Amino acid sequence: MTDEGEQVSAESPVQWTDPELQRLEELVAATELAWLTLEVDVETLRVEIDNFALIHHQLLGPLYARLDELDALVAETIAARSGSPEDIRRAAEARDRVDSLPDLDALLADLPPEVAEPEPPRRVRPGREAQRIYRDLARRAHPDLSTDPAEQQRRSAFIARVNEAYALGDTGALEALAEEWSTAPEAAPAPDAPDRSAWLAQRLDWLKTKIGQLAAEQVRLERSAMGELLRLAPQDPDGLLTELAEQLLAKAAERQAELDRLLAPGPDGAVPGRAVPDNGGDRRDPQENPTMFAQIPTTDAASVPADALLLDVREQDEWDAGHVDGALHIPIGQVIARIGELPEPDRRLYVLCRVGGRSAQVVQYLVAQGRDAVNVDGGMYAWEAAGRLMVGADGREPFVL
Repeated sequence: MTDEGEQVSAESPVQWTDPELQRLEELVAATELAWLTLEVDVETLRVEIDNFALIHHQLLGPLYARLDELDALVAETIAARSGSPEDIRRAAEARDRVDSLPDLDALLADLPPEVAEPEPPRRVRPGREAQRIYRDLARRAHPDLSTDPAEQQRRSAFIARVNEAYALGDTGALEALAEEWSTAPEAAPAPDAPDRSAWLAQRLDWLKTKIGQLAAEQVRLERSAMGELLRLAPQDPDGLLTELAEQLLAKAAERQAELDRLLAPGPDGAVPGRAVPDNGGDRRDPQENPTMFAQIPTTDAASVPADALLLDVREQDEWDAGHVDGALHIPIGQVIARIGELPEPDRRLYVLCRVGGRSAQVVQYLVAQGRDAVNVDGGMYAWEAAGRLMVGADGREPFVL
C-alpha cells in the first residue's frame, strides 16, 4: 500500500509525489513504445517489399523482356514498311528500351546504404562547430570512461559513428549524435534528480522526431513502385504475381500475332515491305504501293566483300559480345549526331545490327542523305550462320547477343 496522496506509475516502481512529473514519465514511456512499434512495422514492410521485388524480377523479368523485344520488332517492321521518320523514331525508342542498360542510380536507390556503391573519398576540413561537438562527445562518451565491458563496447560503437561523421565534416550528423547521446536512457538522471524533468522533455522531443522520420520512411516505401504493387494484394502476393504473369503472357501473344501478321507473305510469297536484293536494278516488290517504305539496298551476309566497310549500329553490350573486326561502331541512337564519323560518301557502307531491323532504318536514312549504304539482311545472326569471322571484346570468345 502507499501513503495517502502518493501514486505509483504503472511504468516505474518509483513512487511519485509530483503528478506533473509522473505524467511526463508515463508520456515518455508511451512514446517510446509507439516508436519501437513503428520501427518494427517499417522494417517489416521494407523486408516484405524487398522479398516481393526479388520474386517479381525473377518471375516476371523474362516476360517483360520478351514483351519489350516483341514491341521493338513490331515497331521496326512498321518503320521498315512505311519509311516514315516518325515510325523510325518510335522504332529506335522501342529498341533502346530493349538494349539500354538499366539506370544505376535507380537500381541503387532502393538498396540499403551498406550495399550501394560507396562515394569516392572527399577531402574535408571539419568546421569549428563540428570540432566543438566532436570534442564534447569524445569527453562524454569515450569508452575509457567506463570499466564495464558491455558499456565499453556500447561506447566504442557509438564513438565509431562519431568518428565517421567527423571525418566527413558532417556537422548535422554530429548534432544528431549529440542529441542521441544526451537523450539515451543510459544517460538519464536518477528519478529523484532535479534535472530529471528537463531530461524527460528532451527525450520526448527526440522520440517525436524519430517517429516523424519513421512515418516519412513508411510513406516512401508504400509509394514506391513495388510498394504500390504489393498494396494491391497484401494478403496474397503470390496470387498477384500469377495474375500479372498471365496478363504479360496474353500481351506477348497479341504482339506475336501482330508481328506474324506484318511479316506474313502475300499471295505470291513476297513479304510486304521487305527490302529487295541489291542487284543494281530498280526492281520493286509487286506488293509495294506509295504508302510502303522506299526500297533500300540489301544483301545477304555471305555476299558482303571481305574488304567491305562495315557499320555496326548495335548497342555497346552487343558489340562487346561479338562483332566484325575493323567495323565502325555507332549505336543507332547516335548515328545522326555522329554522321561526320562515317567514311567518305562515295564508298559503299554495309550496315549491320542483330537481325536487320535497326540497320534497315539506318540504311533508309543514309540513302535519303545521298550515301551508298546497304543493309545486311539477317544481321549478325546471319553473319555468324554464314561462318563469317567475329571477335569478342578483350579477346573473349565471340557470340551474338
